[in-house]
Amino acid sequence: MIVTAWITFCACRSLAKVLLYLSLSNSVPTAWETFASVVSSTGTMGNSCVCREDSDLEDHQHGSSRATRGQARRLDRGTRVVVDAGEARTSRPRDPVRPPRRGRGPHEPRRKKQNVDSLVLDTLAVIRTLVDNDQEPPYSMITLHEMAETDDGWLEVVQSLIRVIPLDDPLGPAVITLLLDECPLPTKDALQKLSDMLCLSSAVARQDALSPAKHRNTTAVLGCLAEKLAGPASIGLLSPGTLDYLLESLSSEAHPTVMLFALIALEKFSQTSENKLTVSESSISSRLAVLELWADPDYLKRQVGFCSQWSLDNLFLKEGRQFTYEKVNLANVNAMLNSNDVSEYLKISPTGLEARCDASSFESVRCTFCVDSGVWYYEVTVITSGVMQIGWATKDSKFLNHEGYGIGDDEYSCAYDGCRQLIWYNARSKPHPHPCWKEGDAIGFLLDLSKKQMIFYLNGHQLPPEKQVFSSATSGFFAAASFMSYQQCEFNFGAKPFRHPPPVKFSTFNDLASLQPSEKIILPRHRRLALLKQVSIRDNCCTLCCDVMADTELRPCGHGGMCMECALQLETCPLCRQDIQTRVRLIAHVS
Repeated sequence: MIVTAWITFCACRSLAKVLLYLSLSNSVPTAWETFASVVSSTGTMGNSCVCREDSDLEDHQHGSSRATRGQARRLDRGTRVVVDAGEARTSRPRDPVRPPRRGRGPHEPRRKKQNVDSLVLDTLAVIRTLVDNDQEPPYSMITLHEMAETDDGWLEVVQSLIRVIPLDDPLGPAVITLLLDECPLPTKDALQKLSDMLCLSSAVARQDALSPAKHRNTTAVLGCLAEKLAGPASIGLLSPGTLDYLLESLSSEAHPTVMLFALIALEKFSQTSENKLTVSESSISSRLAVLELWADPDYLKRQVGFCSQWSLDNLFLKEGRQFTYEKVNLANVNAMLNSNDVSEYLKISPTGLEARCDASSFESVRCTFCVDSGVWYYEVTVITSGVMQIGWATKDSKFLNHEGYGIGDDEYSCAYDGCRQLIWYNARSKPHPHPCWKEGDAIGFLLDLSKKQMIFYLNGHQLPPEKQVFSSATSGFFAAASFMSYQQCEFNFGAKPFRHPPPVKFSTFNDLASLQPSEKIILPRHRRLALLKQVSIRDNCCTLCCDVMADTELRPCGHGGMCMECALQLETCPLCRQDIQTRVRLIAHVS
């Protein structure tokens, strides 16, 4: 009996092994593979919101990557994840430190390699939907990042960016910045190979003048690399040939967009002191002195004029030239953008009414005047048609540029986004019916604190009122805006007539605000730094604002050295990065 049972057990085990082998050799599709084939055949997903776990699927329909207007998109530093507008949305805190990008796991199938040009164009197609997120990027970006992990792959990606990004897409340079910013830093050998392949010179800058896309993309790539690199790597990249190429791109024969990005590249190279000296010795200030006069109705030339003036005031000083802030007339300006609480990456004009961001971070700015009651209105003229979030914010709003917090990304602010046709509140969005904004459009912002509503206008056409923000804030509102890379706009707080005033009685900031003459001055960086060096800081003052006494301790970590006002704006300890649970005011100091 025992022998019979043993023989039966061995036979059953052998039969099971045979069946298992046959099942594996026949490659029976799993449930996931079946689902993937259904999705691919229907073509309803595209690559606009492919999570990394889904990225093994081949993207069969690149054209479907553009999100429909019936979808909402979530932005983090210009980044959004697409969800259906009708779906319930759950909030999750943003990770202040971006997690490292995960490569292909040891048991994951290798992604099917696609043409690098199509991957770049796919990323450009989804830029309005997902640009950089603490969640998972789309298939095209993951694949490009994996390619760029080798020198040859990185060079292939860079060459494709130069080759295929179209000139007429306003977000083209932002895609270049995004992809290169997320890719691994190039090695010294890769940079040398790139220089050899491009072989830049003044003669190259004069070639293909009728096809400026290649030159615009080349200068955008150089600017992005200059921003990422520092020290010897940046100095090595700015070879004599590269410098000649960029300077020749500033000539009047060049396309304005090539001139603009060549100037931005020279600005970023000059973040390294040795490069700044090299560029300054090239007589660049004489070229810029001509370009700064461009205040043309052509909004592209206007950008060139703005950046030229800013460079002459802040970087490439010209002997005998008067600084712009010294000659601008601000007698009738009583409200402007607050230059004292913005980062160094945001450019603000000497008039205090125009702002531009050329950095890879998501920069924010607010007005100097705060309102608590009444009906208020201001307008913004769109200079660039890319991603900006403009609207209203309170003093409790968080402007954390490198962590992606902008206007509309918390419960204390609400913003209008005309590029992606969205309204933003508390990091959630909903679509609006206005067409995409374009250069020269006038965006109106009405705040009615008696009715607790905000109304947004595009060239006089209004949207339905927005009221969500008043569940968290009812007073202390500022006009405010956030900018993605290479975006610019001009504010009108009432110092000049509005283009499309609303059909209701309202007040303007300029009518009721006031600024001292010294408060209207926006100093160039070098003069501002010189003044800061002369300021004596008390030993027991806040290490963040250097103004108020340090009287607050963070719990549970126990670190201090800051005032309560600064501590309330932090979510993690700036020393140990531990989450802050409570803030405790210590014994009051008497000065």
